[in-house]
Amino acid sequence: MNGSSLLFSLLKEYDVKHIFGLPGESSISLYDQLKEGDIQHILTRDERNAVYMADAYAKLTYKPGVVEGPSVGSVYMLPGVAEAYKSSTPLIILTTDTPLYGEKENYLTALDQTSLFRPITKDTITVYKIEELPHAIRRAYRLSTSGKPGPVHVRIPGDVLEGTLEDNVELKAQKEFSRYPSQRPLADREMIKKAVDLILKSESPVIICGQGTLYSMAWDEVIEFAELLGIPVGTTITGKGCIPETHPLSIGVVGGRGGMSFSNSVVEKSDLVILIGSNTDSANTYNWTIPSRDKTIIHIDISETEAGNNYDSINLIGDAKATLREIISEIKGSEKGISKKNITLDRSVFEGRLSEEKREVVNPLRFIKELWNLSPEDAIIIADPGVGAIYAAAFYKAKRAGRYFIFNYGLGGLGYSIPASVGAYFAKPNSLIISLSGDGSFGFSVGELETIRRVNANVAIILFNNGGYGWIRAEMRARGKDIVGTDFSSPDYVKIAEGYGLSAYRITNDDEISDTLKRAIKNTPSLVEVIVEPEDKFIPPVMPWSKRFL
Repeated sequence: MNGSSLLFSLLKEYDVKHIFGLPGESSISLYDQLKEGDIQHILTRDERNAVYMADAYAKLTYKPGVVEGPSVGSVYMLPGVAEAYKSSTPLIILTTDTPLYGEKENYLTALDQTSLFRPITKDTITVYKIEELPHAIRRAYRLSTSGKPGPVHVRIPGDVLEGTLEDNVELKAQKEFSRYPSQRPLADREMIKKAVDLILKSESPVIICGQGTLYSMAWDEVIEFAELLGIPVGTTITGKGCIPETHPLSIGVVGGRGGMSFSNSVVEKSDLVILIGSNTDSANTYNWTIPSRDKTIIHIDISETEAGNNYDSINLIGDAKATLREIISEIKGSEKGISKKNITLDRSVFEGRLSEEKREVVNPLRFIKELWNLSPEDAIIIADPGVGAIYAAAFYKAKRAGRYFIFNYGLGGLGYSIPASVGAYFAKPNSLIISLSGDGSFGFSVGELETIRRVNANVAIILFNNGGYGWIRAEMRARGKDIVGTDFSSPDYVKIAEGYGLSAYRITNDDEISDTLKRAIKNTPSLVEVIVEPEDKFIPPVMPWSKRFL
């Protein structure tokens, strides 16, 4: 057995079904194992996009996404790995390498991979001998899926992959770490009792769920907890899906990305905020004003680095699902009895101010509402930062609880949703995958249209065309600056998509939305170009840009 064969045997023990990546000279030995066919390899057109695919795959399967890249491609993987690290996505990142001393000899493609990956992974592991491979893979999976999940990098030189074992080696896979969360630690019981006492005494509490709630699969507990006491539930943009937004207790997205006057006002009026699985970053909290720092706050989080990090809070450090189950049990057993909160949620004033007026081009609000009407309940929505993400966060109501939305707001870089849609397709092959992209993001990821066509993915790409980097235009204007360096020309996106073999359509006004979307959904893989105004001309619900919404 050589190193490559041993590696694939280990991955099979961890129930790996798909690997994303592309070949290089240092990984030829690895690719020799793909002939076996037990693990499907998805060939990508760019290393960064391969990581984005694995990222979305991990979010939807609750298994670490596995991505591989050659030594020369390792530097191109970094943007995707950084996003995964900031958004706590469990990934196993395999990079092949030249013999390790080759870096000192100027061996072509040799470089210090360890230093590149160390700041943006939970760990970076270099395998020096073939016998170390089982330990390295065990460690990678255990770290990736435990506690606060995240990416782990494994660096394997070519001489290790091609080396042979003289004796059989025991694989000893720790299979409990093949999925996440692999362990569910419970917060301190005395802290739980203290939190429950605050909850029962409060008059107008509110729950805010972050992405950690989705990672914990705690949506059933969130709904039961909320219904038990009649507590409104909001989410961050990345936590969208923790409660169906058709539920009477849902207030939708809160904060600075997708939060609006109605949802944010509920937070402002509350006397207790219960944060669940939120990293309380600047965007989700609008620079720590929603909620404000003078609020009484309970913070439930798996990570000691996040709980209490930005607020003076009662901190329950533990798995969200397990801790909420204990909170619910404590409330039900309370001597004080269960009394529902008397909180009125009146959306009418806010909804009456929403503008669906006809524009010269497409109104994004009308588009998102029509997309909601036509999409099946199990559709997966993946949105790049910009028009798609903000309007979907605010106006595309989650129809079910669970992971049906993916926003890459760990860092918020462009070019995520198109490659991520491929990973989503392999995770959920029977669901419609909708990529909400933009003309700015398209330039980063156009090559993956070939991948989408080659694998015949059930993907509909919505490309919002506003002729430039509209988000930056709006931010320049908001800061009182001249608009400089944001605009670019528009190629014929329909012809480009058709050239790659996709069905392609263009929507130029609101009257064309419904019929065109129906055709695009029916004839996937497809791309729909949607002509919209840049964000500085038709302002989305982003604080503090918009006074109409906020």
